[in-house]
Amino acid sequence: MKKSILALVMTAVLISCTKAPCPEATPKAIGYEVSDDGVKIPLYSGDLSNVAIWERYIVAHNERDLETIKSLNAAEGFKAYAPTGQIIDGTDAHIAFLTTWFADANPKWKTSYLIENEFTTKKGELRQWVTSGHSVTLTVEGQEVKLGQVHDALIVDGKVQMFYVTERVLAEGE
Repeated sequence: MKKSILALVMTAVLISCTKAPCPEATPKAIGYEVSDDGVKIPLYSGDLSNVAIWERYIVAHNERDLETIKSLNAAEGFKAYAPTGQIIDGTDAHIAFLTTWFADANPKWKTSYLIENEFTTKKGELRQWVTSGHSVTLTVEGQEVKLGQVHDALIVDGKVQMFYVTERVLAEGE
């Protein structure tokens, strides 16, 4: 009887020490990218290191650190799409725009959220985007103007390849 109880206890101990393999976690889609031909391509949460890049980019704008901004822009093919419809093509044009805008409007960003997502195109290219929301305070003709902005930034190989800005004037109290 003692041997049976001992064998039972030993079996229980051995079973409790083994790890059952966990099933592979299938990534969960968080939304869709819709291609030009209407095909839905699943979006997945992505690499948070891209969020850190975009955070550094916004901090550099607040600090008027044009060298850091320049270093974070892609060396080739950089574009920025302003809410006015203006397209800023290339890092040199971006730095020239910011130099004037910083002096004229003194923008200051306060980040509300940052979301990273990614998808793979039909051609197998990984696209990693950071979407962020900010309140922005500008000084226009001596008056403060508060805006809400949303940025969509494409990050490629650790650099900002392009970004879009949409904005609206915030209502009083927002």
